[in-house]
Amino acid sequence: MIRGATMSDTGRAIELLRDSHLAAGFDGTGASGFAVPFTAAYAERLFVQHLEMMNGCAIVHDVDDIAQGILLAVAIEHPFGPVWLASETVWWIDPCHRGRSAIAMLDAYEAWARGKRCSFVGMAGMGDDPVIARLYERRGYRRAETHFLKAV
Repeated sequence: MIRGATMSDTGRAIELLRDSHLAAGFDGTGASGFAVPFTAAYAERLFVQHLEMMNGCAIVHDVDDIAQGILLAVAIEHPFGPVWLASETVWWIDPCHRGRSAIAMLDAYEAWARGKRCSFVGMAGMGDDPVIARLYERRGYRRAETHFLKAV
């Protein structure tokens, strides 16, 4: 079941955010080579901020009363003009619970964005994963920007 997250999901959200962090290679093992330390207090703050902010979105994939997936996003006004867009912060589903739940989570996210009067919905993909790219493209997403990072 896809539902809005609650404060009672905090502990599990921290675990899911840790797993997402590791899978993205932010521990320095990823292809990018960028290392960002995982800190549970930061993960908790991120989750709670999305729950509490007026334009925050926090959705979970609930399996037997346990969050097995999380999607955090924000609705923001584009800095170049009066257009609102939804921007995904993090999306992660435990690998054992993937499948149709991904589609249901995207449906819930897009419905939330429409409810916030967003004109666009954004999703990110770490690296060059062709599976996630195909999923987004099948749903009508198009590549819009490529970001480059450099350690300084």
